[in-house]
Parts: sequence; C-alpha cells; structure tokens
Amino acid sequence: MASIEINGARLDTIERGSGEPLVLVHGSSSDRRTWDGQLEALGRGFRVIAYSRRYHWPNQPIAHGDDYSMPEHVADLEGLIQRLELSPAHLIGHSYGGFICLLLAIRNPGNVRSLVLIEAPVFPLVINIPPRARDILKLFLQRPRMAPAVARFGARGLAPAVAAIRRGDRDEALRLLGSAILGPETFRRLSPERLAQARANLIDAELLGSLFPPLTTDQVRGVRCPVLLVEGERSPRVLSHLTSLLGRLLPDVEHVSIPSASHLAHEDEPAAFASAVVSFLTGSHAARV
Repeated sequence: MASIEINGARLDTIERGSGEPLVLVHGSSSDRRTWDGQLEALGRGFRVIAYSRRYHWPNQPIAHGDDYSMPEHVADLEGLIQRLELSPAHLIGHSYGGFICLLLAIRNPGNVRSLVLIEAPVFPLVINIPPRARDILKLFLQRPRMAPAVARFGARGLAPAVAAIRRGDRDEALRLLGSAILGPETFRRLSPERLAQARANLIDAELLGSLFPPLTTDQVRGVRCPVLLVEGERSPRVLSHLTSLLGRLLPDVEHVSIPSASHLAHEDEPAAFASAVVSFLTGSHAARV
C-alpha cells in the first residue's frame, strides 16, 4: 500500500499484477477495500490499481464547509492516470465511481481504453437531482415505466436520508440510503466489517451538495470506447432502468447481469464478476481498442 499526491490530496492506493493498466474506482460510502476480492483475480492478467478517492478512508477527511464535487473526483482520476503513466487505462467503476469513469471517458477519451460500469447512477439523464415537482411530472409523462422506481428511490431513500443528515442522525441516513440502493434485506445482511466501511465513508457533504453534475444523452452517445455494463440480479429496479438506458445510448456496449448479486455485484459474487470482466477485456472487444 502507498499513497500519492494528486491535485493537492494524498490518495491511498494498492497495486497488483502487471500488464495493461486497470484502475478500480469505488462508489459512495466505500473505499478501495471494496475491491479486495478482485485484486488477485484481475491482477493475474492486468496491472491493477485500486485507490481511495479523496475524503474517503484512510485519506484526509473533508473539511467543514468544503464541497464534495464529482468533477473534482473526475480530475483526480485523470491526474492519477497521468501521474502513474497509465494512459490509456481500462476503468472499472462502481456506482458513483462508475459515473466518474463515464465522465472521464467523455471529458478525455484518450485516457480511457475501455469502461466497466457497475450500475452507474446516471439520474441526470432523466431527472434533476434534487427534483422539482415539474421534473417528476415530466418524468412520468416521458418515461412512465421508469418513473415509479425513480420517484420511490427519491421519496423513500434519498430525500429522507438527506433529512436525517441535516438533523445529525447519520446511522438513520445510512440505513435509509443503504436500503434504497441495496434493498432492505441486503442492507440488513451486511457484515459488521462492511457496515463499518460504509459508516466510515458516509460523507455528509456528498449528500448535502450538488451530488451529480449535468449529463446529456448526446454526451453518452459520443463515448466511443467499448463498455461493459454490469448489474446485480437482485438490485433495485431503479438501477436496472438506468443501466438499460445507458445500454440503449452507448454505441459499443455489452451487458451482463450477475446472478444472486445486489448492487455490490463485485463483492457479492467476486468470482462471477471477475470472470465477466476478464472475458470482456480479453475477448472480441480487445481487437477494437
């Protein structure tokens, strides 16, 4: 394990293997430990780098009053790739980390060889976050099949979690958000160690800030690198809807569902996930990059 300075922040990193570079980008309420079950398998064929994003364990926590900005995390990923001379790199991003990877492929495609996106929460493609009443009405008119799942996620997950953060009840915020993203039963079954990781990385400023930057369908259609979309068979419907939307927009895309897995597909079924990723990275798409 080591740390490197990127854009003024020290980021904890871990590296395994050799070969084409493969960078692992974790999601919210998480850190580089989420990838522990993937390092050995992926490191057999690739130079794998996992890192904790700024403000996430064990890095310096966010200062009071500072903004938690996705564009800043995109810049950090770009800086890490350049600093370690990884370009172009394969990127695997989970959830919020998947959104970061997608934005880097849009912003600087030369840095990205391929993308593996695990249920990236691309809500800005369909609704403003936080939504206004007219945004919700527009969603129901334009996307009637997706709208109930999005509205349910906002009403039962995101909005009450933000309210809990505002009143200082962080455990309740974690329960609400975790149940909305993983499903209530999956959240209840998290191990004490995994729950501690989530609690250590619940960052108030992330939920209280802008959360997601704008994203357009034209930007997604412009992504030219090969993309593998991964979803968990047991994930909430809202994430499946968003993944399907990405699948319809991306020009060079494959799609895999991991049986018996939740939103944490790479943790729930590590062997099946690694097999799908290696097959994608070494299969027919390899000749196109």
